[in-house]
Amino acid sequence: MGCFECCIKCLGGVPYASLVATILCFSGVALFCGCGHVALTGTVTILENHFSKVTSDHAMLTDVIQLMQYVIYGIASFFFLYGIILLAEGFYTTSAVKELHSEFKTTICGRCISGMFVFLTYILGVAWLGVFGFSAVPVFLFYNMWSTCNAMKSSMANLTNIDTICVDVRQYGIIPWNATPGKACGSTLGDICSTSEFYLSYHLYIVACAGAGATVIALIHFLMILSANWAYLKDASHMHAYQDIKMKEERELQDITSRSKECLNSYT
Repeated sequence: MGCFECCIKCLGGVPYASLVATILCFSGVALFCGCGHVALTGTVTILENHFSKVTSDHAMLTDVIQLMQYVIYGIASFFFLYGIILLAEGFYTTSAVKELHSEFKTTICGRCISGMFVFLTYILGVAWLGVFGFSAVPVFLFYNMWSTCNAMKSSMANLTNIDTICVDVRQYGIIPWNATPGKACGSTLGDICSTSEFYLSYHLYIVACAGAGATVIALIHFLMILSANWAYLKDASHMHAYQDIKMKEERELQDITSRSKECLNSYT
């Protein structure tokens, strides 16, 4: 076998669908974790500088954000390992299907592992749907503040008193009602929207939300691949069982034929 034939054979065993899903999963998780971590840090800075200048008022929020950042570290580590495992499972299943008519045989343990991955990926997909919805909440809050700042700059806003246009983050439950000042109005609000922390955090939340959506798509892709692979493995096991029964029957038929010939020869 030449080098070209070897390359073609190796490329034929690559699970391209699993490879695409793995790249998409890694990209989505990286965007969500990286951008989400930086955006949370920027959010704390905005709250401390403009909405809650007393540390005790937002102490619980700071602890929650730190906990979420630690959770982000765990998510990144887990999905890096899980993506590699699913890619390896794709290579295993592709090899099993490619060698369907050879000596390669799938085991009950292998089929059970594939079924377990289908169930686990389904659970993770449902969980990431919740993460995707949750990641859209800060995008909505920052969009409201951004649209309010744009409204103050419009021609219609010049007809009224700008100081009457305010954003009160206390109504969202982010900080308690006794936090001071708790809201920003007029030029103060405009200055907040002009800061680099606000601009960066707003766009990072958008990217993090997009990363969560990409991860959901990747898990759905993985779920379809794993379901198809499990069905292929099941069919392969049935095919090998049929071949074993057929070979056993052929050997029995040959034994019966040989014994019949021996009996006939003994009579003659």
